[in-house]
Amino acid sequence: MTALRPERESGATYGESFTGSYDGVGDQGTSYGQQPYGASGALGERYGGEDHVTQGQAHGPGAEAYGADGYGGGYTYGTDGYGTQHPGTEGYGAEGAAAARQPYEESYAEPAEPYIPPADDETVALRVPGPPPLAGRVSASAASSAASATGTPTGGRAARRKAAKRRHGRHGGSHAASESAETGPESSQAPLSRLEARRQARARKPSPGVLASRAIGEVFITTGVLMLLFVSYQLWWTNVRAHAQADKEASSLQNDWASGKRNPGTFQPGQGFAILHIPKLDVVVPIAEGISNKKVLDRGMVGHYAEGKLKTAMPDAKTGNFALAGHRNTHGEPFRYINRLAQGDEMVVETQDKYYVYKMASILPVTSPSNVSVLEPVPPGSGFTGPGRYITLTTCTPEFTSKYRMIVWGKMVEERPRSKGKPDALVS
Repeated sequence: MTALRPERESGATYGESFTGSYDGVGDQGTSYGQQPYGASGALGERYGGEDHVTQGQAHGPGAEAYGADGYGGGYTYGTDGYGTQHPGTEGYGAEGAAAARQPYEESYAEPAEPYIPPADDETVALRVPGPPPLAGRVSASAASSAASATGTPTGGRAARRKAAKRRHGRHGGSHAASESAETGPESSQAPLSRLEARRQARARKPSPGVLASRAIGEVFITTGVLMLLFVSYQLWWTNVRAHAQADKEASSLQNDWASGKRNPGTFQPGQGFAILHIPKLDVVVPIAEGISNKKVLDRGMVGHYAEGKLKTAMPDAKTGNFALAGHRNTHGEPFRYINRLAQGDEMVVETQDKYYVYKMASILPVTSPSNVSVLEPVPPGSGFTGPGRYITLTTCTPEFTSKYRMIVWGKMVEERPRSKGKPDALVS
């Protein structure tokens, strides 16, 4: 780099710029600010060389026309320092001086923006650039945020094309919606390393304890569902099916009686032969031979104790105990509410040729299932003192269990042939 020149050290910077505006005329070693305008020959030393301008005097050819009005109270111009006369300066008065001075005043007019000197080709000195205009100061972050907000790409042509494809797709806006759904927050993250991906996969994998708790929970849920289904089957579906079967058997009996197909006598196990009416409880149920669950009781019918040591008399017997068994809950539950019977309530057994009317006499709320004495011809605890024509109803108690038995006894009060019509208990 070239060293600084002496004239710049002596403060001639502005003089150099000023003399440059006057086509390089004047002393290169003298600063503009060293002598005032008032000194005689100041401008002459600066610009004149041999001929210079003084107050009230004209030097050089053509300078006489300027006079005192030529330039600022006596400062006039003649030939330059080298003897060259400026063209068109002859004969100038005040207007000529003003016209000659205008180019120099315009060249030194105050700039609209801060002045930045040109770079020095010789020294290439460092300069601090002036601040840019406020209107043009846009930071990169603001530009990027504005571009992201408006969707305008900030890259080159390729980036703009990619942005346009993401917004509109090749065939419309639906493709852009799908791409925007795919490019969510996860897509903007950096790809994971293989080790980190394995760690995250192991973290997402449930532990053995979690798997065991899930398995136990599933077992409990499955068991609960199965129990709910079983309860629904027992309490609802068995009643529906048993009622349908009992109604079908009762209709079949009545049709056979009307057609004369059945005759009183001995009946096979599971075979229906009579119908029990309990008007107070609104019960109408067929009576079948035997107490088998599968053949009789689970089909919604009541069974007659007619086997082995538990064999009891039939309704048409002159003396004896006509004993019946039936479900209190599920499978039609014909004896569910027999505990509501009171003394004098009527029970009617309808057969092919007669109606047998009984009145409730007593009740044994709880007894052991092994207490078969309740089926004897004169059952103990019934209140009966001698032989007679009795009826016994047996069922389980408490409800929904079979731990104990409930016993209801009744005594026959009327035997009415079918030819005489229904008894009063069924008519009313």
